[in-house]
Amino acid sequence: MKKNSGKYIFVLGGVMSGIGKGIATSSVGAILKARGYSMTAIKIDPYVNVDAGTMNPTEHGEVFVMECGLETDQDMGNYERFMELDLPGSNYMTTGSVYQEVIRKERNLEYKGKCVQIIPHVTDEIIRTIRSAIDKNNADIAITEIGGTAGDYENMLFMEAARQMKLKNPDDVLFIMITYLPYPPKVGEMKTKPTQQAVRELNANGINPDIIIARSEVPIDKKRKEKIALFCNVEEEDIISAPDVETVYEVPINFERDDLSRRILKKLSLSPRRSDMKKWYDLNENIKKSKREVKIGIAGKYFGTGEFLLGDSYISVIEAIKHACYKARVRPEIEWLNSENFENNPDAARGLKNYGGIIVPGGFGSRGIEGKIKVIEHCRKNKIPLLGLCYGMQLSVIEFSRNVLGLKGANTTEIDRMTENPVIDIMPEQKKNLEDKNYGATMRLGAYTAFLKKGTIAYKAYGKGKISERHRHRWEVNPEYIEKIEKGGMIFSGRSEDGRLMEIVELPKSVHPFFVGTQFHPEFKSTPLSSHPLFFEFIKSAKNKK
Repeated sequence: MKKNSGKYIFVLGGVMSGIGKGIATSSVGAILKARGYSMTAIKIDPYVNVDAGTMNPTEHGEVFVMECGLETDQDMGNYERFMELDLPGSNYMTTGSVYQEVIRKERNLEYKGKCVQIIPHVTDEIIRTIRSAIDKNNADIAITEIGGTAGDYENMLFMEAARQMKLKNPDDVLFIMITYLPYPPKVGEMKTKPTQQAVRELNANGINPDIIIARSEVPIDKKRKEKIALFCNVEEEDIISAPDVETVYEVPINFERDDLSRRILKKLSLSPRRSDMKKWYDLNENIKKSKREVKIGIAGKYFGTGEFLLGDSYISVIEAIKHACYKARVRPEIEWLNSENFENNPDAARGLKNYGGIIVPGGFGSRGIEGKIKVIEHCRKNKIPLLGLCYGMQLSVIEFSRNVLGLKGANTTEIDRMTENPVIDIMPEQKKNLEDKNYGATMRLGAYTAFLKKGTIAYKAYGKGKISERHRHRWEVNPEYIEKIEKGGMIFSGRSEDGRLMEIVELPKSVHPFFVGTQFHPEFKSTPLSSHPLFFEFIKSAKNKK
């Protein structure tokens, strides 16, 4: 085990949010890992929520679930995908979780009667958490993304903790700022002033960036680099151009073209080991060579945010589709299908024939559910490849129970507590927790083992009989209906070890080319360098659809 002898990189934002701080952080981690250094990644979200579990996807984007079951910001998913790591829950930090721990210690008299203050006690807790990540992950380098932008009140506490770490160990800490250079078409010139102002905000917090990653629509020119170097007190070589790219998986390659990993290692006094980026070059070559398109529809409901669409609500699903398409040498064409549009328009389902495959993702609540069921029914009857995830699997069971088995009013008790055929229900041991509003105890979160039935689509996809996947749900397939459903022709191809919990459902190949539902979220374990097997089988089926 290491004893806090590692190096620390902080990634900070400037000018505006939503410019790809998480992707930049992930890409820096990937190129340093390609140099042979063991990495770990930490995300700091400055909101007061203890975790992301209670946040609406249309407000904050997808809730990512880790192996341990912690519900986090979607950037943790980016880190795991790019660096191919399973990160621990202790690598995720919020204002709420930090204060919760400080208050716990205060109540336990761990501060020995002292007046507990923001500095040093709260900042010390932040520093302790960041430093412990090196030990817990046996890592050489910890890269930490601080959410928000320079000048935000919410993240000043975390900026201060980072400043203190740099002050105490200047050779072990490095700051990278991600900024945005606007290029107004009417002006005809890329503007550096917002970046200068953002760096000034960081300087006011006692931080000077060592490296500036400049995001823009196009590559920045030498003149802009010179200006930023002069006014922001950085070397010209430490200004990295990050123009818009076709896919985010080009970013690590672009960073290496600018020699970023060598610059970082030099500043941290680490030897520049040989870089092995072959997998990344092969991936990008695959992407460029893929010409044929496969059209995939996502029938969801967490899309709208004012006048805009929020693809971040299903970011892991979207990326898992892309990973599978790249492996299958096809180009993904992804379209949003608002499930509510299928509820009152009987003709809407006819348009599904134009898609190679349909995904019905997870979610909660009753809105848009009958529309999703109509989508599933149309895909089943017309042999359109379908992949149901979590709630999507449960709705597949409901649709089959209603329209094939003739179980009148079959439903989930999440929507209809009084349904005469509760094919999806809360398990008995969970019901009291739900009645007591102890909602956290009713969730099945994180990694669980499942056993697969030989001769099924699932078994063929995984190539083994025992798997582990991540969950985020409360309701389950009702054990009282399992025998009846299987007699009707639906196969439960994945089950828990005790056989009580249904993990995967499918229709046999003789009946449908690909009709599979998973109670877990396979998208959380897909990476660009290693596509998830179920998504890959789904895309292969969509590719072969006439």
